[in-house]
Amino acid sequence: MSIPQQGGGPIEDFAQLAEYLASGEKPKSDWRIGTEHEKFGYCKDALKPLPYDGPRSIRAMLEGLQQVFGWEPVLEGGNIIGLTRNGANVSLEPGGQLELSGAPLETLHQTCEEVNEHLTEVHRIADRIGAKFIGLGAAPEWSAEEMPMMPKGRYRLMNSYMDSVGTMGKTMMYRTCTVQVNLDFASEADMVKKMRVALALQPVATALFANSPFLDGKPNGMKSWRANIWQNLDPARTGMLPFFFEDGMGYERYVDYVLDVPMYFVYRDGQYINALGQSFRDFLKGELPALPGEKPTLSDWADHLTTVFPEARVKKYIEMRGADGGPWRRLCALPAFWVGLMYDQGALDAAWDLVKSWDAETRDGLRVSAAKHALQAEAGGVKMHDLAREVVAISKAGLAARKIPGAGGLIPDETYFLNALEESIDTGHVPADELLEKYHGAWKGDLSRIYGEYSY
Repeated sequence: MSIPQQGGGPIEDFAQLAEYLASGEKPKSDWRIGTEHEKFGYCKDALKPLPYDGPRSIRAMLEGLQQVFGWEPVLEGGNIIGLTRNGANVSLEPGGQLELSGAPLETLHQTCEEVNEHLTEVHRIADRIGAKFIGLGAAPEWSAEEMPMMPKGRYRLMNSYMDSVGTMGKTMMYRTCTVQVNLDFASEADMVKKMRVALALQPVATALFANSPFLDGKPNGMKSWRANIWQNLDPARTGMLPFFFEDGMGYERYVDYVLDVPMYFVYRDGQYINALGQSFRDFLKGELPALPGEKPTLSDWADHLTTVFPEARVKKYIEMRGADGGPWRRLCALPAFWVGLMYDQGALDAAWDLVKSWDAETRDGLRVSAAKHALQAEAGGVKMHDLAREVVAISKAGLAARKIPGAGGLIPDETYFLNALEESIDTGHVPADELLEKYHGAWKGDLSRIYGEYSY
């Protein structure tokens, strides 16, 4: 969940929009790692989603974390809808998925410690109220009607809009979870190169982290149903951004793209004002129907940037958005995968050399095939298993080059966090394959067993 921005001066000219993105530039010494992950909460006895209210609920979880572990509440309309502490946030996705948006940290050892601390806290409060949490890319059994709706104005607006664009918007909102990482860039050229690599290789992350083979209580024909959903959403704000690979790409071209994405809302005085389908370009001219005569602030621009959902996204940093939510150890593997590729220049150059000859058809083909076949995907003559092996090796070399030990020197560097991915490379199996094997084997089609074996 993106928290609405506050403050920011008025936008006087177009250049400020690009300057806002450029203000995220940092020297390498200041680059940080921000990991986000979502998970489904459910009632331990009934195996049904947690409602927002009640003694066993999302509200009870948030209040418990606040009272026991010192988080500060985030309120909207008198309802607790998030928490904040030491640069980290706990927030809610539309269907009650609980998200940790981690603080910007220097090392993967630190970000994994943060994940471990958070899940330990969540487990303690959940156990107290009779709840559990599970990391999957899609809700395995619960119907859309069973999922609660969180009391957020942003989601109420999105809920109605999703009916008019794409075919799976509400499924995405209420029944999916992801793990993401946010990474920094040094310059416009560095941003462009990182985004090109991020977009081209996002299908590799989709394949390695595929973990949503079930929907409505049965196999859905995909390894990553979540990734498949994103291929069937509002095309104006999703996808692989082929223009990023054109000559002359930079901040201004990305601004042009975002300006052409229809708006969702404007946030004023604690309220979300309906601006569905309206144009930010009109807003810049003071001609927004929702707020006639008023021009936007930089905070409005920051909010609008959160309403585009491509496979990789630029704000004041870059978000990697292609992976399913998953088991505990893979929550650390996802940031490791991308940090290894992005934060060592040799690794970034090697990754770009690997993908720079691909055309848009190959990139899109890998995206589509990865959702269905994971490591068995293939497109444009590129075999995903071979590609993933090479990419993980590049990432590992990048992490080794960082030379950052952990656990008081007992762990020599950050390559340790790629172990789960190397196991997938060795076996050809990702989490979805393991789940399907159990469903057709030991579980004998009883999907309820997923909760006992895979909850945190």
